[in-house]
Amino acid sequence: MIFTNNALGVILIVAAVLILLCLLFIVIFAIGLARMVAYPHIISIPDEIKYEKDKGMWKDFDDLSKEEFKIASYDGYELNAIYIPADEKSDKYVIISHGYSGCRLGSVKYLHLFRRLGFNAVMYDDRGHGDNEKTYCTMGFRESRDLISVIDYVYGRFGDDILLGLHGESMGSGLTNTALKYSPKVSFIVSDCGYADLPELLKYLVSHNLHLPGFLEKAAGIASKLIYKYNFKEVKPIEQIKNNEIPICFFHGEDDDFIPCEHAKKMYEANKGYKELYIVPGAGHAMCVIMDEEAYYSNVKGFLSRIGVI
Repeated sequence: MIFTNNALGVILIVAAVLILLCLLFIVIFAIGLARMVAYPHIISIPDEIKYEKDKGMWKDFDDLSKEEFKIASYDGYELNAIYIPADEKSDKYVIISHGYSGCRLGSVKYLHLFRRLGFNAVMYDDRGHGDNEKTYCTMGFRESRDLISVIDYVYGRFGDDILLGLHGESMGSGLTNTALKYSPKVSFIVSDCGYADLPELLKYLVSHNLHLPGFLEKAAGIASKLIYKYNFKEVKPIEQIKNNEIPICFFHGEDDDFIPCEHAKKMYEANKGYKELYIVPGAGHAMCVIMDEEAYYSNVKGFLSRIGVI
């Protein structure tokens, strides 16, 4: 009996230690994932330019007329931006939002197709990215309000009677669709390789890339709330899309293993307004326009024509 009691005591101690170690791992992992999301490895501007040039997307950008400036966001945070006018006078404008870890110059590959369609363009650095002051990223929670500030700036500078549309890539798509909750005055959205639901995306990345239980995302969401003042579950663009009536054109690479194309399919199904969906075979993440620039241009042109923008 004494041996049994001692053995039971040892088992209970070992079990308690294992539980504590598991809890410690969860806490450490949660904080680590929250921090990883908040502070991406930012691509330098020279590297972004090199990528665009290597992919043949830079074209004549250096020769274009352009103006660099700053936009004060809703909380005073300054966003570095660049304005590129159309070749001929136009009342059509587009704001292009880049993806996670990128910068405004990563949007050059989309700029050219909109200029071919007669659009003036504004590209800007997301909060904490590019030339902006360093701060944490919230995957669209704060950045969607930044976009509203950019929209307000464009109307304030160029007039309330202009035609304005939005294009977003990856996180740029996520923040653009999240901004729908503020009922922006825009005529269209082109949503490229965006996520429908941030918690679902992070669960996928935790299980698919790290081979760990997806539920760890929930712990990381709690850590993010405590440290960065938002929970991942507060970023679900699909919830804003459900009540949307702004025409949206969705693009997504069929072989995207970072944000699976099911996200675009779900948003397409959820959107009650006019919508189009293009799944590009063989395209990885943010590669739709690079895979076939002319097809991308043709689809955007067709979409804008069908909704009466051009």
